[in-house]
Parts: sequence; structure tokens; C-alpha cells
Amino acid sequence: MQPPYRLEFPDSLPISGAVEEIRRALAEHQVIVVAGETGSGKTTQLPKICLAAGRRRIAHTQPRRLAARTVADRIAEELGVELGTVVGYQVRFTRQATRRTAVKLMTDGILLAEISHDRDLRAYDTIIIDEAHERSLNIDFLLGYLKQLLPRRPDLKVIVTSATIDTARFSAHFGDAPVVEVSGRTYPVEIRYQPLDDPDADLIDGITAAVTDLHARGDGDILVFLSGEREIRDAADALTARATAGHGALRSLEVLPLYARLSAAEQHRVFAPHAGVRVVLATNVAETSLTVPGIRYVVDPGFARISRYSARTKVQRLPIEPISQASANQRAGRCGRLGPGVCIRLYSEEDFAARPEFTEPEILRTNLASVILQMADARLGSIEDFPFVERPDGNQVRDGLRLLTELGALESPRGRREGEAVRLTPVGRLLARLPVDPRLGRMLVEAAERGVLKDATAVVAGLAIPDVRERPADHQQEADALHRRFWAPLDAGAADARGDASDIAALLRLWKYLRVSRRELSGNAFRRRCRDEYLNFQRVREWQDLTTQLREVCKELGLGAGHPQATTTDWDALHTAVLAGLLSHVGLIDVRSRTPAAGQQRRGRRPIAEYLGARGTRFAIQPGSAAAKAEPPLVMAVELVETSRLWARTVAPIEAEWVEQVGGHLLKRTYSEPRWSAAGGQAVATEKVSLLGVPIVADRVVSYGRIDPVAARAIFLQSALVEGQWRTRHHFFARNERVRREAEELEERARTRGLVDDRAIYAFYDERIPAGITTVAHFDRWWRDKRRTDDRYLDLTLDDVTSAAAEEVDAGGFPDVWTVGGADLPVSYTFDPGERRDGVTVDVDVSLLNQVDPVPFTWQVPGLRHELATELIRHLPKAKRVNFVPAPDWGRRVLDFLADRPELAGLPFPDAAARALTTLSGVPVAGTDFDLDSLPPHLRVTYVVSDATRRPAEQELGHGKDFEALRKAFAPTLNRRLNAAATGVTHPGATSWQFGELPRTVELAAGPTPLLGYPALVDQTSSVGVRIANTAERAARWQALGLRRLVTLVSPDPTRSVFAHMSNDTRIALSAGPSGGLADLMADARLRATGDLIAKAGVDPAAVRDAASFTRLVDAVRPEAAPTMQRIVTQAGRILRRHQAVLRELARRPASESTADVRAQLDNLVFPDFIAATPEPHFTALERYLHAIEVRIAGWDSAPAREAAGLDVITALEDAYAAAVARYEVGELPAAAAEVGWLLEELRVSLFAQSLGTAVPVSAKRVRSAIQALSGPGSGPRA
Repeated sequence: MQPPYRLEFPDSLPISGAVEEIRRALAEHQVIVVAGETGSGKTTQLPKICLAAGRRRIAHTQPRRLAARTVADRIAEELGVELGTVVGYQVRFTRQATRRTAVKLMTDGILLAEISHDRDLRAYDTIIIDEAHERSLNIDFLLGYLKQLLPRRPDLKVIVTSATIDTARFSAHFGDAPVVEVSGRTYPVEIRYQPLDDPDADLIDGITAAVTDLHARGDGDILVFLSGEREIRDAADALTARATAGHGALRSLEVLPLYARLSAAEQHRVFAPHAGVRVVLATNVAETSLTVPGIRYVVDPGFARISRYSARTKVQRLPIEPISQASANQRAGRCGRLGPGVCIRLYSEEDFAARPEFTEPEILRTNLASVILQMADARLGSIEDFPFVERPDGNQVRDGLRLLTELGALESPRGRREGEAVRLTPVGRLLARLPVDPRLGRMLVEAAERGVLKDATAVVAGLAIPDVRERPADHQQEADALHRRFWAPLDAGAADARGDASDIAALLRLWKYLRVSRRELSGNAFRRRCRDEYLNFQRVREWQDLTTQLREVCKELGLGAGHPQATTTDWDALHTAVLAGLLSHVGLIDVRSRTPAAGQQRRGRRPIAEYLGARGTRFAIQPGSAAAKAEPPLVMAVELVETSRLWARTVAPIEAEWVEQVGGHLLKRTYSEPRWSAAGGQAVATEKVSLLGVPIVADRVVSYGRIDPVAARAIFLQSALVEGQWRTRHHFFARNERVRREAEELEERARTRGLVDDRAIYAFYDERIPAGITTVAHFDRWWRDKRRTDDRYLDLTLDDVTSAAAEEVDAGGFPDVWTVGGADLPVSYTFDPGERRDGVTVDVDVSLLNQVDPVPFTWQVPGLRHELATELIRHLPKAKRVNFVPAPDWGRRVLDFLADRPELAGLPFPDAAARALTTLSGVPVAGTDFDLDSLPPHLRVTYVVSDATRRPAEQELGHGKDFEALRKAFAPTLNRRLNAAATGVTHPGATSWQFGELPRTVELAAGPTPLLGYPALVDQTSSVGVRIANTAERAARWQALGLRRLVTLVSPDPTRSVFAHMSNDTRIALSAGPSGGLADLMADARLRATGDLIAKAGVDPAAVRDAASFTRLVDAVRPEAAPTMQRIVTQAGRILRRHQAVLRELARRPASESTADVRAQLDNLVFPDFIAATPEPHFTALERYLHAIEVRIAGWDSAPAREAAGLDVITALEDAYAAAVARYEVGELPAAAAEVGWLLEELRVSLFAQSLGTAVPVSAKRVRSAIQALSGPGSGPRA
């Protein structure tokens, strides 16, 4: 019967001459090997030969999808049938064939996949394995499987086709199968060796010279093989430059690149008709995959980038390596098709002879994970026993197993023995059925569980195909700018910040952009948009098809079922899903790599950040990545490829928590610093988590009980029960703490350690608490049951917690309460040298600050008084200290002396001790002789100011060792409380007596402690009010000033009369005074006159407490008001005239330390309101002080040495005085302290104008003693 197709074998094809030989071999043998060069017709004619031999179910494999489609098309055309009938094809997700198809072209991967459901391949009677010399993983796997299958299928015929490369190996693999040779080249090729003997010779120069030489021989295109895109660009630039420069031999040359990533349009230019001579610069893609027409000459530098898996770094590398002899011959075979050809090899013949005969098969230089996965799924036994053409290395097998373990595809891989078949987990079985790389498949499985399968299929499909983004050599910057749009959301309002700096997010955004564009545009418009935006249209179509097909496969496998799928992009979930397939491609940034080297700094270069990768690898993010500039701390990479360095491609930032979610089976955890956590009620440790050597978690606190229960229990007993670091309300522990505090209090008071025995307490608990209790929660559960039978089971006694040394401590010398002025003040003790509260602490309620006399505290508690006396003696000046040796004995004598003299108990202890030493030794000692500042801090009482009205945790308001400073600091608080409680006693202000009878003291209820207040008149300038002072001294000051103001307000104003009798000189002087004007100065003088008259009347301001006494005082003052004011104004005029003279003289002098000192002195003497503020007799002395300044200035020129010496003395004393009175608020300076200031003025007269005389005897020593007395023991120990 005539077949429904034509069977013809073109005479132009070399294989046509061997048709009968092949038919006979096929009839006589189950396997034959057909060897022939590219172009011999093997691929298209062998299926027809099989048809002619009566075979009707022919599987014909191709290494590439494009080849499967185009070969099927060609065979159908030659048979005269429609594609999809007699002849069909099937590639990933695309099938154009029927059950009746006789010849089915397919990729080798499709045939492998069919094994899982058709183990004996019963669908076929003939299998053609084409291009077997490429030795891809799939080809080697198929050849091994067919060897196993043939004994079970004696009817099956197998044809292995190959270039004339290592055919003997294929023959031997199938039991010495016959080899049929068919010739493909009809013209001889001359091989010429032109090695670059000079080590410094440039490869580009060698290529240029070879091209020039070949072009000069005559017409014919030239094919130059190079190792990569960069090398192609360099060579193209060099050749184009020479051609443009008008080099005679190269003027008409057309230079074209050819490599896999080139855009489709640029690739097509290579195959298009052309005039003139063309130089094609190609990678090894032109070695076997593509036939470039018109080639007469070949230039072979002898190198190529070979994909090679590194067992050390566990990454696929692309190193540049010398090619094998077989590859070199393949390259040479590309010429000589049109006529005699020439191949120039840029290396020596000896180099060629030394090279390996064949290129190493892919199975020996790649990861075997996919092979192992498919074998396990097909239950084909162990990979070690599988009959590969060449058995892979054991390290490769282990690395393949390691990757599948990383992906969670294998069951118990660690316990597997060599030769034992691996078993797949449910995840592994899914990966075996997903038609993508295992890493990509793992992403889909995880995405299904996380509800992001829809987005993940688009991403995985985009990763599974060549990048759709093109970068034409002459439009790279424009293309990059268009592609970078997808680094950020196209919609400015889109909330997907998680997708920033992520190539994964950029890919998904591109997908969504293309999807929307495809809906909005017509077919041609969409194609134009892809072209204009440098997107490969065919790959975009492939991406769309693959995405659809992946979704169908996932649906068939049930992926996503039972897991709600997100309707919008969940970036975290998507990235986590992608991470599940890339766990060994995680990297942590090495911050040290960001520091530029010296050379980089000089050149202004930014160093490329390096990342620490799995198993000690280091990589950098490829500069074209969205993550390159962002330099995220933790990243994942789809690819790690080694060229000039190890580069990460398609990178995205990740979070450590994602790694823990999907990589738990690979994580290594280490623990350090076990310690107690009172907040958590358990022992904790610092956990470090790493993934294949990459630090993921640096310092995380975790429970230590699950790591080391014994150590955790010991920490619990010591920290919680012994040291009390836990939160509990157990009554037994409260009782035990009271016992412990009692023992510790003995230590604090006696200032010794060792009385409390922690080891004994630990042993007590260790004996009674069961093993296995490691946390507070465990303990609480146990104790809840135990206490029902014996609630005193864990009670400590004092003997349980103390050592024998505790019996020697006398607690009587360390009272718990200090009674001062009728107030019982709590006392506590701290033994912690260096700590602020080391020593004795007295708690003083803020309400008692104005009632407590600090003098008793200078005597210390009895238990420390001997040490205090001893230290005071040791801190005497040396001249006196030598009289009191040994100090401890003299300290005891002082205490005995004072015990017999109770009258000295009212003195500050330093003063009382000085009296005792003076009496006992005859050596004069004063209280100011002791260097109190140098005493050990624990001998100075610490005062804590508290507020009993607050919650216990907030009661402390402040603390310190200076009682007066604390009194000053909290005076506003006390005053506010006093005035708030003094309703009915205070008054906001009046201009006459409207206060009724004013009591001297009031007791106010303002909390648990009654407040004692001192009502007083208060000067408010335009009125007088009543406020409550916190001390009697302050009340006296307020009362005097307030009474002076109120008498002035109710008395007739004599200002007009005084002004009328004032001399012109006085008016002029007053007008230039420091006040706001003449009126202010007159008001100040009137106020001063009132004060002088009150004093003259002999009335104590504190005694004026009612309207009657006030009226009597006003009546006594009124008659003398005008003349007294007249006298004061006249005196003020004289003072101001002299003040102005001093200022004029100072203005003529250059600035110096002396002039600065004089100006400061003037500011203290003459200031706004100085008339009323300066008391007698000092107001009268102001004129003399100013005269002394004039004398001083006059002596600057004649006696500079005296000026310098006097200035040193006065400066030191002024500084000391300022420090001594700094504790007082403005207007609150006690009279005694103010008098020291006037004493300083008298000292200035003595130093600089002695001829004027002083009001009192004065010397620097006397002033220094007076200043020391201001901060001496009577004011409490200084801070």
C-alpha cells in the first residue's frame, strides 16, 4: 500500500548515499550509531529512513526546543504532510501531535518525563537520540536508561546520532553497536597555527592580524570564536576602528556579533543576505547549535566559557578554558562548506596535541540534582548503579543529594548507604512532576502553601526562560533605563515597598506590565512596544505560554488546594517562596568590604560590597541588579556564576525570619552566655543561627531549659531563689526574704561581707526542690501541690543563711530610727564603696525639711562615730596632725571626753571634736581645720528627701549629702504645699492692712506628716500679700521687706517735696544712675527711708502681726519720712557722682584683668534698686569703697606689683565666696553670708587703698576663715 507521504532522499545530502547501509544495520541490530558532520542530513533524513524501513512510531529527540519545532517542520515539508499529522512535535507545554503521528520530534526532557508513566516506552518502536555528542545531562540519562530498557524491549530500535566525535564510546556503551559514518564536508580545510608567542601579546591584536590576513586572500566571510560578550565587544571595537580609519584591507568589512543573549533582530542579521565581506564574532553557540552561512574562514583563539559545577563552592561556574580537540575540529569544520577553507588557530600545534580529545560531558561538570530526582521518581535504583555512558564523580552525586536535601525532597538522606536508592518526600514527588529545575519547582510548592501561586508561576516561568530583556550593544544605556522602570512600582501610589531593590519584584512588575499592555494593545502594537522597549517578543510569548502551562500543571497536581490564594501581591510571601528554592544562595553583607582601599579613595570609586555566602563562598551582586546599589544586609540570588569573580544574578533582599521559616532543616544553632531572665522567669541563652555558614541570627535570646535542663535548673535555683531575681507572691519566699534581709542588714551596718552564706541557701533549695524544675512556671505548678501538705517546707531560718561571724556584730550601734527635733527619721545602711549611698542614709519627708536641724547628723550613728573621729584627726593639717598619733587612740579619747560633756552635743561634731582635742592636748584646733571634703564618703550621711503622699515606688524625690542644698532644692515644693494647705491664712495682695491677725506659725495638714509654716508679709512691689514660708529665717526676711513696702504704700509720698529741695548736682547724678530713671531712683530712696525709720523706731518687723501694731508703726514713721528721704537722696547723689567718675576713668584704660575685676566690683556695689537693697552701715560705706577704687586705679601705673599681688588674693577669695553662697537663691542670702561679702569689700580697701582705713580689722586669712565657716559643719557635710 502506498504510504500517505512521499519518501525521497536528496542527492545533495551526504547521508543519502548511506540510506541502504543504515536500513540494513537497523534491520540487523537493535542499536546503531550514525556519525556525520553538521550538514550531512542526519537529523532530517534518519526519520524518513526509519519510515522506509517500516517503523511507524518514531521518537526523535533534540537538545533544544527550537530545533524540535524547526526539524519537525522541515521533515513534514519533505514528506509533503501537514505538521501535526504524520509528523508532529512536543516541547515543554506545547504538543502538536496525535496518536497516529508516526514521527514525533521532542526535546530529550520530554522523553525523560514520559518514562514516569510509560516505563518501557511502549508508545514507540524506534527512538532516535540526536546530537548525542553534546552529552547533555538528559542525553546521558536517556542513553543509560535505554541500555537498561533494551533487554525488556527486543522490538525497540535505537539510533544514536553524533558528530564524528567519540563515536567509539557510544558504540561500546551499547555492546559494540555498529557505527555508520556519513561525510558532511566536501572541501578541505587548511589548519594554520599562529600562536601568540609573546606573553604580553594582546589577543585582540592577534585576531585583528588574522582577520587582516584572511581578508587579503579573497572573498569569503570570516567566523571568529570568542569566549564571551565582553571579548566580542572588544574585538568588534578594534576591527571597526581599523575599518573606519581606512585600513586598506579592512575598509569594506562588516562586523557582526553573535551570542545567545543578543536580540532576535541582531541574530537574524547574521543569517540575512549581504554584499561584501562579513566578520562574525561569535561564542561557541556557532560551534554546533547554529550554522552561519557563507563562512570560508575561521579564527580560533582556542578558548571558551565552559559551564562547570564547582564541588568546592557548590556553584555553577563559567570559567574561560582551553577547548578540547573535538571542539577545535568542530570550529574548523564551520568553514570549507563553500570551497577550500582556512582555519587559523591562535595557539601552537603542540598546544593542540596536549589538549583533551573530547569536551567533558555535562554530567561530569554539573549538579546532578535533576537526574537523581527523576531517577528516584521513576524508581530506577541508585545513581551509583545506573549505566551512564560515563559514571559521574562521587562528589557530584553527593552534591546533587545535598541540593535535594536542601530543597526538602529526600527522606533521611544522611543515613543513605552508597548504592541505595533514594526515597522522595511528598515535596520531592511534586518536584519530580514539575517540568522545571528542582529549585524553581520548590518555589512553586512553597508558593502554593503561602497563597501566592499565581504570582509565583509568573516569576518561575520568567526565571526558567532566557531573559526577555535585551541589551543591544549600541543601545545599552537606553535599554537599561527602560528596564530600570520596573525596579520600583510603576504606579506611584502602589503599596509594595517590600519589592524595592528586588530583581524578583522587578520581574513580576514587568510581567504585570506586559499583561496589561497585551490587553490594551493590538497584536502589532504590542509587538512594536516590545521592540521599542528592548523586550524580545518571542521570549515574551514564551513567558506567557509557560506561565499558563505551569498554572495548569500546578492545578493538575493539586498545588494550592486547601490554601487560600492571595488576590493582591504579598511581597513577603512571594519572596519567602522564592527563597525556599535558593537556600544555598543566601548571602550576608560583609560590612568590611564597604571600606574603600586607598587607591579607590583616590580615584573616587565606591567599593563593591561583598557578601558571605554558603560554605565560605564570597560573592558580589552583579552591577545591573536592582539590589546592587541598595546593598541589602541579607540577600538571595537565583544564580551564582563565577567569571572574573563570583557574581550573584537576579538578587532580592530577604529577612532572617523567612530563612528560619523555610530553611529550618539546614540551620545550625549555637548557644552562649546562659543567664537568668527575671522577666521571663527562666534561664536564657544567646542563640546564633547560621545557614550553611551564613550568619542569619546574630544574637537572639532563647530559653535555656530545652538546651541544657541541668544547667538551667542550677541558674534558676541560684538566680531566682537564692538571689531573688524573680517575680513571685509566694508567702514562703517573702518570709525567707525577711530572714535574708535581716542577715544582710547586719552586713550593711557592720560594713563587712560574708555573714550571708549563699552556698548554704542554694544547698537548702537544691535538696528540697525536685530535678526537672527549670523555670518559674515549672516551680509554681510543683509548689501549688506541695504547699497543700506542708506550706513551711521551704522556710529558711537565720541559722540557714548566716555564718558564725554574724554573732560578733553589735546591732545597737546602728539604729533603725534617728530622732531629730521630735521627728523619727528612718535610717538605712548600705555597704557598697563607690556607690553614692554607701554608708548611712536618713529618710527625711519633704514636709520636715524646714523643721529638721542637720547638726545631729554630723555626729553619725554610734557604730561609726569612732571611725569618724579617727578620720577627722587624720584629715587635720600635718602640723597639727602629728600631735595626735595614733589617730584611733585619740579618736577613742575624743568620744570618751564628749560622753562626759552633754553640753557639747548641740555643736556640729567637728566643732565638738576640735574642742575635745584642744582640751585634751593643749594644741589649738578649730572645726574649720578638718578637711571635711576628703573624708571617706560613707562617713557623711546621705539624706533622701521623700514624699509620703506618693505611691511607694515614686516617694523618693532626691538625695544627696548636702542637707542645705537639698533644703534649697525642695523649698519650692514645700512652699507650694504650704500655701496650698494654708487656705484662709495667705492673701493675694493688698495696699493696706487687710490680713487680720497674722500668726507667727501655722500647723497645716498636707498629708501624713503635718506641715509647720511661717506666715509673713511679702513685698509684691505694688501691693503686699501674705505667704507661708518654710523656715522662720525666711519668714523674717519676707516680713521685714513686706512690712517696709506696706508702710510706704499707706504713708504720704514726700517725693515732690524732696525733689524741690534737691540740688542740681544731685539731680544730674541721680538722672545718670543705674535705675530706669530718676523716678525709679526716687521710689527706691523712699523705700529705703521707710526701712531706716522702722529700724530707728526700734520695732521688730516680726512683731507687727495685726492692724493696731501696724498703725502705731505708720504713725511713728510718718513725721520723719521727708527729711530722712532727703538725706538718703543727697547721700545717693554723692555715691553716684563718684561712681560716674570711676566709670570715666575706666573708659580711658585698656581692657585687662584689673579693669574686669573693677567692673565686676562696681556691678556689685551700684545696681538698680541699690539704695533700698544696701543695708546700713554699708550704704554709707559705698562712697568710701568707690573712693578706694579711684585710689586703686591711680596706683596701676606707679605700683603694678602691688596691683598684681592684690588681684591674685582678691580673685581667689571672690571665687571661694561665690562657691560658698551658690546654694542660696537670689534674695535668700542669710545676713551672716552677706556680711562676708562686705568683709571682702573692706579687704579691697586694705589691699588697694590702705590710707582710707577700714571699718573693721580685716585680712585675707580672716576672710578665708569666714568663707570656710559658711560651708562648715554647721551647715551639714558638703557634697
